[in-house]
Amino acid sequence: MKTKSHSMVMLRRNFKHIARNPTSVFNAVLMPIVIMLMFVHMFGKAFDVGVDYIEYATPGLILLAVCYGLSAIALSVNSDMTKGIINRFKVMDVSRGAVLTGHVIASVLTNLAAIAALVGVAFLLGFRSSASFSDWLGVVGLVVLVAFAAGWLTVALGLAAKSPETAGMAAVPLVMLPFFSSAFVPAETMGVGLRQFAEYQPFTPIIETVRGLLTGDPSGGDAILAVAWCVGIALVGYLWALTTFKKRA
Repeated sequence: MKTKSHSMVMLRRNFKHIARNPTSVFNAVLMPIVIMLMFVHMFGKAFDVGVDYIEYATPGLILLAVCYGLSAIALSVNSDMTKGIINRFKVMDVSRGAVLTGHVIASVLTNLAAIAALVGVAFLLGFRSSASFSDWLGVVGLVVLVAFAAGWLTVALGLAAKSPETAGMAAVPLVMLPFFSSAFVPAETMGVGLRQFAEYQPFTPIIETVRGLLTGDPSGGDAILAVAWCVGIALVGYLWALTTFKKRA
């Protein structure tokens, strides 16, 4: 109960920090929408994906929205560690786990707000879905799982970084991964090397699962692989974050 109440306090603290940082709000919420407008209106007609491009690209953009706010989380975690905030919390008898949990929950909730805005814009641009209510629940559940896994991995990266600058850069590979997946074009249309990378990296089965759910035709194989990737990343991120936090706190 103590850890839970402390986590809520840390969550409110993180949201106040986010509200005071317009750049992080832009990156998390507005940047994915800008990229959607750019791809759909500038490049959409150049890609032959067999369906209306907005319908093809939206699942990948949802995953991109999860990634775009991660640098701010890594910076915030590293700032807490390097500026002595953690030591102050120790004096105040604040649960150590609550500090990390607060960052992860704030990341998940920020991602959900960004994705809701993104999906709203997608519908305005002509996106239509034949997904049932249960399919939409599956999309939400998978998105929360992805955001949770990415949040813990980002917290671990922020803790491991030696400075805020390196913490911000540590999350860049996660931001770039959706661009080298099936988010914007099918993996089979890519060249040798890049195609194999796109097929076997974590985001492609996640994107394909979301795409299948939104079209009302989910693939069981992709779904199992997507959940396995999310659970694996979350476990690695959690254990890495916990170990690093105990060493540095």
